[in-house]
Amino acid sequence: MNRKLRVAIVDDHPLFRAGVARSLEETGDFEILGEGSTADDAKRLAQDLRPDILLLDVSLPGGGLNVVQPIIAENPSQKIVMLTVSESNEDISKALTSGAYGYILKGIGSRSLVEILKRVSEGEQYLSPVLSARLLSGIGKQSDEARSGIQHLTRRESEILELVGLGLSNKVIAGRLELEEKTIKHHMTRILSKLGVTNRTEAALMLRDTRDAQQ
Repeated sequence: MNRKLRVAIVDDHPLFRAGVARSLEETGDFEILGEGSTADDAKRLAQDLRPDILLLDVSLPGGGLNVVQPIIAENPSQKIVMLTVSESNEDISKALTSGAYGYILKGIGSRSLVEILKRVSEGEQYLSPVLSARLLSGIGKQSDEARSGIQHLTRRESEILELVGLGLSNKVIAGRLELEEKTIKHHMTRILSKLGVTNRTEAALMLRDTRDAQQ
């Protein structure tokens, strides 16, 4: 990594914020630009500091989920990762559809958090396999039109999407399939376009739903 990743943390628990900041800074790969405790703080930090990644809790004064879309509307390149205790399907869905790049549960180990944030900085979206499965179990069946999009995927695209559904990163998928990472990214762009979804988690859920319907 050529430079440190610039991060801002918004959480209304000061001790938790301090712990996350310390864990990230100790790696030498992250710079903490600022901290906040409210939704208004999140908007201010995003606008004034333009961090590479904005770590945001769901349960904030003003509502963490309420500011994701406005922040991204102002700066489409802003990467937002939710770091929260909420396992609500509604919260997960709202975060992802609003444009958040990741949804992580508090209690995650510092090493895992560091790895996920690095993946997000490279343009990957993240939702743990456990939450993906839970989200899938809580949503209704896709429409016939939505399922038909799966049928238009090539064999390679379907193979890649299967691995995405296992929670694997582009880098790991590339190694497993003996392809360049940029090739995987290109395939993912085509997959999202064909399925009419905005992120890899939605695409993986659509594939699982289609497979379930065929069984």
